[in-house]
This record gives sequence, structure tokens and C-alpha cells, in this order.
Amino acid sequence: MRFITATALAVLIAAPALAEGWKEDYQTLKFGVLSGENEKDRLMRTEPLRTYLENTLGVKVEIFTAGNYDGVVQAIAANQIEIARFGSSSYAAAYTATNGEVEPILTTIKKDGNTGYRSIVVTRCDSGIESLADAAGKIHAFADPDSTSGYAVPYFNFLTKEGFKPEEYFAAVPFSGSHEAGVSGVVNGTFDTASTYQNNDLDGIYQRMESKGMIEAGLICKIWESPEITSGPWTVRSNLPAELISDLTNALEAFPTEDPEGYALYSSFEPTDPNPEIGFTRVDRDRYQWIVDMRDWIKSQRRG
Repeated sequence: MRFITATALAVLIAAPALAEGWKEDYQTLKFGVLSGENEKDRLMRTEPLRTYLENTLGVKVEIFTAGNYDGVVQAIAANQIEIARFGSSSYAAAYTATNGEVEPILTTIKKDGNTGYRSIVVTRCDSGIESLADAAGKIHAFADPDSTSGYAVPYFNFLTKEGFKPEEYFAAVPFSGSHEAGVSGVVNGTFDTASTYQNNDLDGIYQRMESKGMIEAGLICKIWESPEITSGPWTVRSNLPAELISDLTNALEAFPTEDPEGYALYSSFEPTDPNPEIGFTRVDRDRYQWIVDMRDWIKSQRRG
């Protein structure tokens, strides 16, 4: 055949653009990382994931960081980033800030199938503080207003389970700005106690700080822990193309098997951990509704 119909020609011309799909409009994707640790370590741990996503999706991928949790929440609310790894409470903050226009897609799963972690309160082992009762009248640091384990869960449990209001029970309740800053503040005596988190007794913020040489081993002890918290979700904007959300979800889900070494760095894998993170499992809004409700309850109590 020496000729081609106008309709067929139009289809052929349009084919490359159609094949690219969402990539035509999203040639760069940005994902947000919360300020749970210092920026240097955040970037180091997430670099393998950034590289993997860039190679897998075929578009440029950039990491977005901010000085506090709210910076990432506001960035996704302002359509400045496409995806973020939130804690449960910061996801709830993003849900509120966007009027529900965000979607949780994946959360971490551990070797035993568990998908949670715990908030803990730490102090210096030589402080003489062995319980929350001993911490009365002392300075207690929360991590960040949008932190699940560093603020929302301990605050909620202090009120509803332990029977005291933090602002009245402690001498002061400042925000340290991050989990690492709270632990460092306890070490150097700025705070008597601090709220942070751990996955288990071998893996948490202060244990990682010990392994990185940021603090001396044996200085920090745990005096309280919360019930289990559902791990925070990878979250996307609801206004993204469905194909983009699907491709991102599939790529993230495959990261642990496609790049085991990169995932080990990203997840801070420790060979001695009997129950390490092994990948991601899919989640939906219903999984985190209780966190949204808890944040609303805390706000109402604070206003009251």
C-alpha cells in the first residue's frame, strides 16, 4: 500500500504522545521527606530510592525536605510535590490541609507481617527518672506538632490513659523540632525527657543515633511506650493522573526486590534486628481515619 488514510496518519502521529501519558505533564516528580533526622542523613538514606524511581519511571525525581513536618504538609497541599512519606499524624495534617485531597497508598511491613511501631519517652539513664511519675515537674520535649509518635500519640495517651495534661504535669513542654533534636536535648541536659519512636528495642531514633556515633551508647533509656501505631503512609495528591499514581505505587512496591541494597540503606537495615522492615503493603484512607479523629480531638482539648 503506497498511501495511508488521514485518520491512520493522525493515529500514528499521536501515538508517541499517548505512550508517554502522564510523563508529558510531569517530567519531574518531587517527593517529600519528613524531618525525623538531620538533612544530611535524610538525603543519604533516600538517595537510592530517588535513583531507583528515576530509572524505573523514566522521569527526573527530586527529594524535597523542610525544616519541620508542616513544611512537607504545606508543600503537598500547594501542589509543589507529588508524593510524600508521612507519619500517621502528618498524613492526617495533610488530609486536613487539602480537604481530603490526598491518598495513602503504601505503608511499611515487617518480617512478621506487622505494620506498626511505638511512641516512647526517653531520658538519660543517669537522670534518676525511671517513670512518668518521676518526670512530673520536669521539662518534657515533644518532637513536632505534626509528628505521630513525637506528639499526637503521647499527648493523647497522657491525657486519656495516664490521666494528666502535659502542660500542667510537666514544668514545660517545648517542641524540639525533630526526633534527633529531642534525643540530643536529653543527652545535653536541655530536656529531662523527650517523646520519640522506635520499631523495637534494637531499632529506633536513639539506637540509630548511637550506631551513627551521634551520641554515646548507653546514655539514653526508655521509660514509657505507647500501644502500637500503624506506620505512616506513602501519600499522593488525589489530583494526579490515575496512571501516575498506579505507576508510582507499583514502582515503590517493587523497590525492596528490585534494589535490595538500596532498600537496606533506605530502611536502615540492621543484621541483628530479628524483625526488620521487608517492604510495603497497600493501605487506604480507612486505615488512618482514627488518626484524623485523634488530631481533631487533641485540637479541641487544647482549645478548651
